Amino acid sequence: MSEHAANLLGTAQRSKRTQSATKTKSRYLKILCAVLLLGLLTLILAVIFILKLRCSDKVTDSCRNRCLSKSRDSSAVCHCDAACVNEGTCCLDYEEVCVEPSQHWTCSKFRCSEERLLNSLCSCSEDCVKVGDCCSNYKSTCKGEKPWLEEDCEDIRTPQCPVGFSKPPLLLVSLDGFRAGYMEAYSSLLPVINKLRKCGTSTPFMRPAYPTKTFPNHYTIVTGLYPESHGIVDNKMYDVTRNASFSLKADEKFNPAWYQGEPVWLTAMKNKLKTATFFWPGSDVKVNGHFPDYWIFALQVIEALLNVDRLLGMLMEGLKERQLHRCVNLVLVSDHGMEEASCKKAVFVSDYLENIDDITVIQGPAARVRPKRLPDEFFSFDYEGLVKNLSCREPDQPMRPYLKEHLPKRLHFASNIRIERAHLYMQPGWQAALKPNEIKYCSGGFHGSDNVFKNMQAIFIGYGPGIHSKTNVLPFENIEIYNLLCDLLGIPPAPNNGTHGSLNHLLKNPPHQPVYPAERSALSTCTPVSSLLPDPRGCTCDSLTEAEVSTYKNQVPVHLPYGIPRVLQEQSDYCILHHTAYISGYSRNILMPLWVSYSLNATVSVQPSADSCVRADVRVQPGARQSCSIYKNNSTLTFGLLHPPLLSCLIIVSLLFMSDVFVTDIWNHFHDVLLLKYSQKLNGVNVVSGPIFDNDFDGNYDFMNKETPVTCSFRNQLAPIPTHFFVILTSCKNSSLPIRQCDGPLDAVSFVLPHRADLLETCHNGSDYSWLQDWVQFHVTRIRDVELLTGLSFYHDRISVAETLQLKTTLKIF
Repeated sequence: MSEHAANLLGTAQRSKRTQSATKTKSRYLKILCAVLLLGLLTLILAVIFILKLRCSDKVTDSCRNRCLSKSRDSSAVCHCDAACVNEGTCCLDYEEVCVEPSQHWTCSKFRCSEERLLNSLCSCSEDCVKVGDCCSNYKSTCKGEKPWLEEDCEDIRTPQCPVGFSKPPLLLVSLDGFRAGYMEAYSSLLPVINKLRKCGTSTPFMRPAYPTKTFPNHYTIVTGLYPESHGIVDNKMYDVTRNASFSLKADEKFNPAWYQGEPVWLTAMKNKLKTATFFWPGSDVKVNGHFPDYWIFALQVIEALLNVDRLLGMLMEGLKERQLHRCVNLVLVSDHGMEEASCKKAVFVSDYLENIDDITVIQGPAARVRPKRLPDEFFSFDYEGLVKNLSCREPDQPMRPYLKEHLPKRLHFASNIRIERAHLYMQPGWQAALKPNEIKYCSGGFHGSDNVFKNMQAIFIGYGPGIHSKTNVLPFENIEIYNLLCDLLGIPPAPNNGTHGSLNHLLKNPPHQPVYPAERSALSTCTPVSSLLPDPRGCTCDSLTEAEVSTYKNQVPVHLPYGIPRVLQEQSDYCILHHTAYISGYSRNILMPLWVSYSLNATVSVQPSADSCVRADVRVQPGARQSCSIYKNNSTLTFGLLHPPLLSCLIIVSLLFMSDVFVTDIWNHFHDVLLLKYSQKLNGVNVVSGPIFDNDFDGNYDFMNKETPVTCSFRNQLAPIPTHFFVILTSCKNSSLPIRQCDGPLDAVSFVLPHRADLLETCHNGSDYSWLQDWVQFHVTRIRDVELLTGLSFYHDRISVAETLQLKTTLKIF
């Protein structure tokens, strides 16, 4: 028992000793931790003290304020001169503080409050605002102001310009090859352009000129002229009148003789405005004897253009830095889009012709062919034979050869001696060359194709106090930009191919208010002198009576709902003839209608007329009418009508010369089938059609009369043969409304159909007419082009001038 008690007592004593030892150890650890913490705190305080001491004295491990030092500090731990790079002794911030200011136009946190460096592109020093050389983002990076990109959109109702600006400056910026589709594909990656588009005025795309090449389109943008009009028809071209060649790599491109028209900088200079350009085609050439005020080799241009060369965001930030972001009108465009290149989509002329030794092919998607022996064979070469030999060689041929005068009028690519007569039109994505080793682009991208192809579309964005904000407009052509630029500058434009006022809906206060053009020839009357007038023309049916004429006049609101087309031709002798189901403007000069107008409802059934009798019209004297004998005694020409035959029995004053092939395979089928489809689809249409005479293929009407050389003659009765026929279809934009009940916006499409005696272009063979709709749509054109080709002006009644101009300058795409 006592032994057990002793054991228990010993255990208790050992337990107490163990607990005591544990407490002592814990106390020791606490003391040790306290000592360590105190030591660490002392160390931190010492470091802070030393850093403060060094900062208050002289920093020797940073390049701050040391980049300009002429002598080294031996006590410095690192250096900031050029030699330090090879030595490996540069301070850690040497690149940011001493090198980047000579390479970048922006501030970084390293540069804020920097010393001034002689080689800096811009400054981030404290006095840069006073001196006026701050980097574009100085205030947002160094002073904490909100960047332009983060600000909300604002409607700048009046320009807010710094002192010294009498009017808002205009800044035109082009992004070469920026395809409109990039905005959709990469919108989230383009915040600056996206904001400009969101806050300003934009269009889904802007249509470039054909061919969609860099030099032609940049010069079109600043002149408002088609390439055929300003002379820069390609990046590579030949002028037989001077026996000279133009290319981007040759000094010949600096010869002013190549550049026609008046670029906007010259227009501005004529109006006492200062201009500056950099790297814009034509700006480094003495056009009309003048450079811009500041041009490519001027220091001012280099200084100004480098500020906008990096990023549009830097540009906008810089404008804000200078308080110009509510003053400058910015127009951002591109010259064309881009297409993916592949040699799998290349056509070689050598695959179609055995002998290629005598020709040269200017390769690409808008290829041209000329003889090698220049200038000797330029005019005598057999272009017609070449085109025929290259046509319809295989099914679905991606290359379609044309004589330039037969190209669609919408391309405006014929009326210049620098455009070779043989042209190879290519399908989307395709290129042509003489032989495989001459194709230029087998990878990457290319451009130059038809300007209606989606991948060729360019961009337009307008932003500034003179331009509407948060506005989207319908696509338009880049020939309209020049007039817009002149309006923003408040100066009158030089003559150009654009339609002044067609972009007024982009501007807040457009200075030019367009009006309808005045007629240049007075309307005469066609009055019947007798209900039955003896007619020696070989037309023997009964003639119209006055009672019939009176009834027909009640049809004017139905068949001319937008007014009588005005005649802008000079010395035109014409009158209005009212018929049962159409109205025509008859020309005594050419013995045929200038135009015919009628309306079709959606359920009309178009069937050929069974009446083959051609009758006279007592309202037109026999001497001012064609002779039926002309048609009876001509093996290649027949008569055609500008309206479906069912609308009236045949009247001599409604007939026109047409080739047999054109009437049978195109004209009749268009009216019998396609016109009916359009009428049903659009819920009724108003149709205006007529002849076109453009024998010199300049896109403007030829003055024609009975003495014109290009005529059909029989027994001294003369009538000119049309080169084309136009058709304009107008419907209600709200297709749920019939054409006769439409009181809202209109929709319209027009076609200019070549009048040829062959179907070489179509490769048509047999009774299958499935090709016709594509062919007709291929020859779609603007109504404005029809007006220029005919000397007529449409839509003078019912809709406003502004609405009319937009309708006329819009190209319908299928």
